[in-house]
Amino acid sequence: MVFFGEYLVSFTGTGRVVLPKKLRELLQGNIFIVTKGFNFCLAGYDKRDWETKAKDLLGVSLLEQDNLEKRRFIFSSTAYIEIDDQGRFVIPKNLLSYAKLDTKALIVGVGDHFEIWDPQEWEKYVRQVKS
Repeated sequence: MVFFGEYLVSFTGTGRVVLPKKLRELLQGNIFIVTKGFNFCLAGYDKRDWETKAKDLLGVSLLEQDNLEKRRFIFSSTAYIEIDDQGRFVIPKNLLSYAKLDTKALIVGVGDHFEIWDPQEWEKYVRQVKS
């Protein structure tokens, strides 16, 4: 499974958005994982892929400060998200705030996962990368 493409979506309620069908079809089941990503976006993972990645993260030494900080950052914000029959899901308030999400979101495929960005933040990021 490879997540790719860009999809602009609108919120249909507080934190409620539709996951595009092309991405939904790649998920195994109706539950996926969302956590804080870098650059103030959210990272979404297929449940089975997430569990494999989580085991890898748990295997690193906690004697190194950097490893502990990454684990805190990622696991403290991890949420299991359920998709309803219409493809909608609700992003928890703490994650909405972190990613500065309000009325629209840009969902971006990144290969092994997808990211959820505020559209303006994504544009800033793209301009920065191009420079």
